[in-house]
Amino acid sequence: MSRPIQSGDVDAASHAFGPLSIPASQVFCESALSLGLVNLKPVVPGHVLIITRRVVKRFADLTPEEVADLWSLAKRVGAAIEPHFGASSLTFAIQDGPHAGQTIPHVHVHVLPRVPGDFENNDDVYDAIDESSEREGERLRMDEGRVARTPEAMAEEAETLRDVMRRSAASAPSR
Repeated sequence: MSRPIQSGDVDAASHAFGPLSIPASQVFCESALSLGLVNLKPVVPGHVLIITRRVVKRFADLTPEEVADLWSLAKRVGAAIEPHFGASSLTFAIQDGPHAGQTIPHVHVHVLPRVPGDFENNDDVYDAIDESSEREGERLRMDEGRVARTPEAMAEEAETLRDVMRRSAASAPSR
């Protein structure tokens, strides 16, 4: 079961995301084996990442429990953020390996709230995800308008999303 992180939890630690250290202030929810974190350069408002706690480069190397937990948390996060961002749909995406566009060697699911007209051609979202980082030292065309956010802005969004997740958990039917 996922749970939103409480404000007091965020000072506890940082979390590995491949070779990067992500401050706990940028994590907005957690489950037993996965974490939800805000994105440095979101493609659309609300574009977040769900990562496994264990640093694993490729999807096939996850345990069955990690796969189930990762997708379960992605589902819960999507259900919570879609209405918050006024979206009518969601895109869930994984880039599995460098030739698939994976730039951080750690399994992660992109969760993107979608609204009508956010991309001229609907499938352009995949190019935007693919082009959201630097490759071979050159900035790619679709990334030019997107600026890396400050740690403070990311922490602020994570705090907002913690509240969104708390409200979503409180309104969810019991199972």
